[in-house]
Formats: sequence, C-alpha cells, structure tokens
Amino acid sequence: MHIEVLSAHNCHALTELALELWPECIFEEEYEQFAELIDSENDICYVVREQEEYIGFVHVSIRHEYVEGADDLPVAYVEGIYVKPKYQKQGVAKQLMAVSEAWAKQKGLTQMASDTSVENSVSIEFHQKIGFTEAERIVCFIKTL
Repeated sequence: MHIEVLSAHNCHALTELALELWPECIFEEEYEQFAELIDSENDICYVVREQEEYIGFVHVSIRHEYVEGADDLPVAYVEGIYVKPKYQKQGVAKQLMAVSEAWAKQKGLTQMASDTSVENSVSIEFHQKIGFTEAERIVCFIKTL
C-alpha cells in the first residue's frame, strides 16, 4: 500500500473515488475542484494505491470560520474520507488520517474536526476509534418559499 499526495497524475483516480463517496456529484466539476487543490497551502488530499489500484482518499482543509466543538481557529477539517468497501476494516482509513494529522501539526494546527450524518454509524464508530469525540448533533431544515 502506498499513500500519495494529490497530483496531476492521480487527480482522475481521486475524482473517481470521490464519486463513489458522493454519487450525486458530477465528475467534471469534482475533477476541476480537486485539480485546484494541487499545491494548495490550505488543503491536502492523499490517495492510497494498492499495487495499480487506487483504493481510498482523504481531503483535509484548514477552516478559519466557526467549527462545532473547536477550542480555537483555524482547525484542520476532514472534508471527506473514503476507502473502497473491499479494503475497509484493514487500517487504510486510519493510515490516511495519520498522515493528515501529521500535515495539520506541521501547519501548526492543534485540532482536527470532521462531520458525518447522524445515521452513519460506521463513520461515527470510525471517528470514535481514532480519537475523535462527538461535539454536536444537528438537524438541518429547509423551506421552499
């Protein structure tokens, strides 16, 4: 298993993985957004390759605005993390988080935040296993006018 930083070489593969996580997204739009993150000072994306197959990714940003539960700003924020189902429960996501945390510390950040839907028990369990504590639960509303 090999972890790579987002580059022009692996941006297409990362975008394909992102669409597995967020199938409602459009490839071209996601690709463009990820391509803009290459060499970003405020974002990092890592992709994991097992031999010739890309199997997972994480995107972490630096957020300067309010983040639930944060003691101080800015904080590192997990914008997305995904591992293909057949590679889950093998420590891949944990390794992605370890390199992400190292990046955040190198940036001088002292906290990392993340979110998931209330019903995503697998994600909640993963976050708790790697040291996150629940900061808040919210219900979002919308009304058509």
